[in-house]
Amino acid sequence: MYTLLRTVPLSQLIAMQAPALLASFVIAEVFYKFHSFTLECLAFLVTWLVIEGFLSAGRNLIFGRKASGT
Repeated sequence: MYTLLRTVPLSQLIAMQAPALLASFVIAEVFYKFHSFTLECLAFLVTWLVIEGFLSAGRNLIFGRKASGT
């Protein structure tokens, strides 16, 4: 996490992760009632990963992949 925050500019990090973070937070608050902080935290992180994966794939389809080295 520390390396991520140091290497990616804050504005880009917020723009790319905020939608997935907010959606994951809402899903976790509404649906996850495991009565265990650890299980709910892990489920939240997995949800965030899956949503970000779908959003990233969608961005790649819409905008195309950036050419490496440019």
